[in-house]
Amino acid sequence: MKIYRIHRQQRLAVGQAEAWAFFSSPNYLNSITPDFFHVEITSPVPDDIYAGLLISYRMTAVFGLPMSWLSEVSQCDQPRRFVYQQRVGPFNFWSHEVALNEIPGGVLLEDIVFYTMRWGWLGRLLHGLLIAEKLQRIFDTRREYLQAKWGVVDI
Repeated sequence: MKIYRIHRQQRLAVGQAEAWAFFSSPNYLNSITPDFFHVEITSPVPDDIYAGLLISYRMTAVFGLPMSWLSEVSQCDQPRRFVYQQRVGPFNFWSHEVALNEIPGGVLLEDIVFYTMRWGWLGRLLHGLLIAEKLQRIFDTRREYLQAKWGVVDI
């Protein structure tokens, strides 16, 4: 089984509290993703996330096909980091850590994602032909949106 990894960092000119309020809420997902990726939250979401919180979604991401996704906030250290993991969804395994570390003038946003594909060789083929590029586009769009929203911290 192939384990894939995405690691992104971005220095943002925003305070940690404001960044936490934004990133810990799934309500902003459609704002920070490309048009091909649409998310509808199908479960109630509290104002403050916590370890053990389950959030269900309906999303379209590949070929416009709707799919269900259930994630669990497996770790939460407000306002510094949280980890959510897919419990039901298109991947065999998905874990995404979002860390917000204070730096002079803002925060360092760090995303660390580990995931594996379903379907053996067919999943690896789909990853190479389509999925990897779609995931990169999601994170590229997010980076551009966040730069425009808050600006970057030059060090």
